[in-house]
Amino acid sequence: MSRDICIFQHFLTDAHKAQIEAAAAETGFTPHFFTLDQFEEAKACLQAGSCEVLYAQSPELLRTAPASLKWYCASSAGVDYYCKDPTLFANPDCILSNSNCYGVTISEHVIMVLLMLLRHMPDYQEVVRNRGWENQLPVRSIRDGEFTILGTGNIGATVAERLHAMGAAKVTALSRSGKAKEPVFDEVLPISELNSILPQVKGLIMALPSTPETIHILNRERIALLPEDAYVINVGRGTAIDQDALVDALNSGALAGAALDVMDPEPLPQDHPLWSAKNLILTPHISGNLTLGYTCDANVSMFCADLKNYAGGKPLVNQVDRKRGY
Repeated sequence: MSRDICIFQHFLTDAHKAQIEAAAAETGFTPHFFTLDQFEEAKACLQAGSCEVLYAQSPELLRTAPASLKWYCASSAGVDYYCKDPTLFANPDCILSNSNCYGVTISEHVIMVLLMLLRHMPDYQEVVRNRGWENQLPVRSIRDGEFTILGTGNIGATVAERLHAMGAAKVTALSRSGKAKEPVFDEVLPISELNSILPQVKGLIMALPSTPETIHILNRERIALLPEDAYVINVGRGTAIDQDALVDALNSGALAGAALDVMDPEPLPQDHPLWSAKNLILTPHISGNLTLGYTCDANVSMFCADLKNYAGGKPLVNQVDRKRGY
């Protein structure tokens, strides 16, 4: 009986397919490729009974898979919806892995919006929109600045690398354990110390997964602890911030500015107060989408590497603990 892989992706090039085919041949698997307009064909592949691996980004397709599916590789970094809904998996022991390859594209987005905030771009955009010529707003720099990152995974670590490359004086990170795998942070603290450091934080970058512990981790009380000249950037999950409290802080001047690439809910309703909040940069969840060539290449390479691990009975590098949510 053949060992099949169902691949349901929109970004694969011929080179990517050849790379997957080579890894599959080496490990004794047969890959079957489907585009996003071939949902029914992919579903039929899954339900044929010999498909044990699914490489996709589709909870809807996953839900159709029988208990014979043994490994689901999500092409996204965030997997909270898979962890929150166990009914997606007919096989309760199905392995879940993600694709931790978004550090480059998301870190560049962070640097972009951070510089926009530090250099008053929301204010200057308003000046130009009104055909004005004010040009003396005091700018700040990443150089010699101190920044705090919530989350020490691939995204947080790559942001720290970029900040140091641009001359940041100190990058502090906070994680659940108070430890980090990557030695790119000047200091790593446990998340339990968040309240004590917020009064000194000038640039807060949030790159957290959505778990019960991270929902509204930046609540009204903690937003009030931030200095008036602080900036907040969120590229993790929208549930991490009390958005009503953030709007109040921005509109009252209690916070200098913010940039959100993730919101709750998404898409953001047309009448949501975030649309009109002062000094806020909103982007529609674009920082990590699969359009950057490097991200696509790394995504496929990670899948192929873990396919070899899976076939060899070794732990997957990007395996997710479904109970913890990451």
